[in-house]
Order: sequence, then structure tokens, then C-alpha cells
Amino acid sequence: MYTFLIGIAILIVGYLTWGKLAEKIFAPDKRLTPALAEPDTYERVPPSRKRNLLLQLLNIAGLGPILGAVLGILFGPIVFILLPIGNIIGGTVHDYFVGMISMRNHGNDLMQLIAKFLGGKLSWVFTIFFAAGLLMLVANYIVIPASIISELLPYGIGIFIAVIVLILAYNIISSLFPIDKIIGKIYPYIGAFALIPTLMLGVVVFSFHAGEIPDVSLTVDGFLNAFTIHPQGQSILPMLLITISCGILSGFHATQSPIISRTVTSEHDGRKIFYGMMVLEGVIAMVWAAAASVFFTANPDAAAAGMSGNEIVYYSMVHLLPPFLITIPITAPLLLAVTSGDTALRVLRTSTASLLNKEQKTPRQRIIFLLPFVGIVTALIVWAVVSSNGFLILWNYFSWINQIIACFALLMITVYLASKTKKAWLISAVPAAGIIFICVSYILWVSPAHLTGAPVGFGLPLELSYIAGVVFAALLPVLAVFHGKKLSKREDFSADEPAVYPADNTKE
Repeated sequence: MYTFLIGIAILIVGYLTWGKLAEKIFAPDKRLTPALAEPDTYERVPPSRKRNLLLQLLNIAGLGPILGAVLGILFGPIVFILLPIGNIIGGTVHDYFVGMISMRNHGNDLMQLIAKFLGGKLSWVFTIFFAAGLLMLVANYIVIPASIISELLPYGIGIFIAVIVLILAYNIISSLFPIDKIIGKIYPYIGAFALIPTLMLGVVVFSFHAGEIPDVSLTVDGFLNAFTIHPQGQSILPMLLITISCGILSGFHATQSPIISRTVTSEHDGRKIFYGMMVLEGVIAMVWAAAASVFFTANPDAAAAGMSGNEIVYYSMVHLLPPFLITIPITAPLLLAVTSGDTALRVLRTSTASLLNKEQKTPRQRIIFLLPFVGIVTALIVWAVVSSNGFLILWNYFSWINQIIACFALLMITVYLASKTKKAWLISAVPAAGIIFICVSYILWVSPAHLTGAPVGFGLPLELSYIAGVVFAALLPVLAVFHGKKLSKREDFSADEPAVYPADNTKE
């Protein structure tokens, strides 16, 4: 259990130290945020700080940190160390700076920020990954809850189809309404409710099963062996960081943080909202990983059975909780999935409208931009259902594209910081290099021959994939820094849009 406790300590200390460093580098001040300087009635509608905290948590914490954590624990207790380290130096920095840079640029979506800081040509490349990733996420987060509910209820394919239709309909309606009508009103309560299963599992695990949580041996051999114990022989690099990406670093978060950046009323709230909620997501992932580790300790043969993430979640809850308490832990992850799909559709709609410079003030305008995405999501769902490995392939492609989005976001942050000549761009360039290495080596290595149900990659030997990954990881952040320095010399460029301060206040 001490390995788990070390990981939790890393998260807490990281928030108090690395989070403070990130905030100092960005230097929030008293300028008016988009919610106050450019209010409207549909996107820039400020809720309270507490609501914003829960909204951000709900937006970023879908099923990813839960499914990723329970699958990640198959790599062994080293996850309890790698997850919090990656979370603190990668995911939290990623979420915080995207949210704050958006706030300094009219609350612009990630697509607009990429166009501004990385340039028009790269922004079109990014747009492809951006749209593909969000569409796959919506499809995945409809199929997963439908599959779980259809397994629990004795109505077979009928209930499966009905749940898919209901969730898709809800996602459409919620993404069309102004943010304060559905999301702003009920999501904070859902966010609070979604924390209950993690608290329940945490209490049960640490009250009755603490001794069953495995540890990394505190010897050189023990530490080295901790990197080679996956039952299917998967390599930690790159597979672990793809598997548990949402608890460490997730590009999806970069698409969601601008939603909240348009509702925040003070830049000084940014560290709690963007950095703090990612740390909390790391804690959630750690608890679920601990619960799954207890299940595998009691059922050692299950680790080699090739169980899906859904199955591990379900059997872990059955193993740890009495039957009458199962309902809440099952319901909460389902709500997390549903409430991620609608915000993904919202971002697709608003980003496309902004890209084409079109208004989104009327319901008719919103429907026009949303319908094509609904059609594509429907097609992806049908394909995933009728294909034998459709869902698994869809999930693997989403996991990789999700991290490609994170690569773009961290490079954008690096350009932003480098363009402000006194900023410490290393804070984003280092995690950018790490995730670039993971993404490049993964797609060059992965193939159905190397990994069952995997997407079609290049199928190269792992060592050659590592070499290519190192080259890209070294090159791209350096190019981002040079590009940022170049932008800083342009008279027509400003990393931050002109600030508006309250009449009775002055800049700090």
C-alpha cells in the first residue's frame, strides 16, 4: 500500500508546488475575463466558482480515468508512481495553460488557438485529428453505457438500441441549449454524485483491503521488474501511457477547458479550476486502480483473461461492495460518459462555427452546424456495433488521437510561452516531448499482429519505433520554441488579446 500512498503524496505536493509554479509563470491578474468583458446569453454565462469547479471536473472526467486506471493496473503497481508524476508535470500543466490562454484570447476554442499560435497550415491538420477524436469519443461514450445497461437488464438488443437512441438524443439537446440551461444547472450535482463511487471504493479498500494493494519492491531489481509484468507482455512504453492517458494527460481536456474559460470570472480561480480538477481526476484514477488491484490480488487468473475495462470495473465493484450498494457505483460512471458526449458535440459545433466565422445565437444556427456531426456519430455507432472488433478498434484509435490532440495543445502552449520572452517554456516543452515520443512510437509499432484488436499502424519493430519517437520528441518542441520567438518579433502579433480592466481597479 505504501506505493499507492507515495503516489497520492506526489499529487498533493505537486498541486502545492508545481501548480504554484505554473500559476507564477502565467501570472494571472485582475483583467476582466470573457464572461465579464464579453458576456452573452449562451456561452459566456458565469456560474459560481463552486459550480465551475464541478463543471470542469465533469467535463474532463469521463469514463477515461476509470477505464484507463483499471486496465493500467495490469502493468502492476508501478502505475501508482507513473500516473501521479505524469499527472503533475503533464496533464495539469496542459489543462491549466489551455484554459488560461483561452481566457486571454476571448475564450477561444482550441482550434482557434492552434490556428493563432501554430499557423494556418498546421491548424488544418489539427482540425482533422480534433474532429475525428471528438466524434469517436461521442460514439464510444454512447456505446459503453448502452452495453453496460443492456447487460444488466434482461431485454437484450432492444434495450441496447433504446439506450443508444436516448443518449444520442440527450447529447443533441444538451449541446444545443445555452450552457446555463442544462449544463450549468444540473451538471454540478452530477459531478458531486459522480464522486460518490470513488469515495465508497476508497473507504472499503482502505478499511478492509489495504494489505492487498500491491507495492513496487524497493530494490533495484524489484523496480526494474515492475516494468515487465503485464500478463500479455505489453511494453510500458508506449502502451501504459496510452492506456491510462486520461489520468495522466488527455487531449480531450484541451477541448473542454475553453468551455469553462468562457464562464470564469477571475483569472486567479484558474489554478483551482483547471490545475486542481486535473489533480482530483488523478486521485480518482488512483482509487479505481487500487480497487482493481485488490480484485486481481484475490483473482490472479483474471489478469490473464483479457477482460475489457468495463468488465474489470464491474467485477471490482462486485468483489468489494455488497449487492445493495452496487447501483450508485454503476450509475455514476454511466453519467460521466453521457455528460462527456454532449460537451464534445458542443465543442464540435462552436469550433466549426468559429472557424467559418458564423454566428450561433439562434437554435436554427446551432442545429445546422450540429446535424452533420450527429450523422457521422450515428454511422460510427452502427459500424462499432456490427463489426466484430469495431468497438475495440474505435477505442484504440480514439486513445491515440486523443494524445495527438494533447501534442498539439502542448506545442501551442510552448509557442505561447516562448513568444512571451521571459516565460519558462520548459514547463510545457518537456511534457510535449514525452507525449510526442509516446504517440510516434505507438503508431509506428502498433498493428493487429502486435496487439489484438489494435488499430492499423505501421507495425515496425519496437526499437525502431523508439528511435523515431526520440527524433520527433527532440525536434518538434525546439521548432515550437523558435516559432514562438519569431512570433514575438512581429509587430502585428500579441499572445494575449488587449486586456480590459475594471474602471475602479489597476493592473497588478
